[in-house]
Amino acid sequence: MGAPGTSPRRERLNRERVLAAAVALADSEGVDALSMRRLADHLGVVPMALYKHVAHKEALLDGMVEQVIAEIDAPDPGAGWRAALRDRTLSARRALLRHPWARRVLETRTTQTPAVLEYLDATIAVLRRDGFSDELTHHVMHALGSRAWGFTQELFVAPAPAAAPPDPETLRAVLERFPNVAAIASPARHDGATVVGTGCDDQAEFEFALDLVLDGIALRHAQGWTPPPPTAPEVTP
Repeated sequence: MGAPGTSPRRERLNRERVLAAAVALADSEGVDALSMRRLADHLGVVPMALYKHVAHKEALLDGMVEQVIAEIDAPDPGAGWRAALRDRTLSARRALLRHPWARRVLETRTTQTPAVLEYLDATIAVLRRDGFSDELTHHVMHALGSRAWGFTQELFVAPAPAAAPPDPETLRAVLERFPNVAAIASPARHDGATVVGTGCDDQAEFEFALDLVLDGIALRHAQGWTPPPPTAPEVTP
């Protein structure tokens, strides 16, 4: 407790505190509402004080991505490549669902920061440790794409406003006209917050597609896959 007549001592500003506050603001208000001035107001400092810790807005966003990556579980060194990769991917997805703004920020990064490279390096190490060739690992990372970060675009795009349900007669006519669509729509698992389609379970859809990719990777690895020779360019007469 301070002496009478003195103000409480302000918590020292550092990079970790700046980034934590920025992540909290983006979580609560959205990343579009985040600015250096807004962040400074939130921390009770002048904007210039922030520039001692982050050089500019892009550096701030890079640092926020670092904070999110730090929440993702490290690969289990005792697990096989499939379990380790699957668990880490789903951990990444949980982190991005906690911070919905992070997906878009990740996609807009123009430089590979050490935190991003460390994440990718550890993911690649899981495969190489279990005997994947460098060529197959290269293709695996392409096949995983954004799934390595826990998302696919169709599972993070904001859903469109819900349209009014069709009247029963119109719905019956549509289902009769398109029986195959009706057939696969009927057993869909329900998820009220879905962005894939009415009645779909986004998490189940993500895991289903991830398992398909991992199954294909396991098959190629077991077959000792090697890349085909490069295709010669067509020569136009």
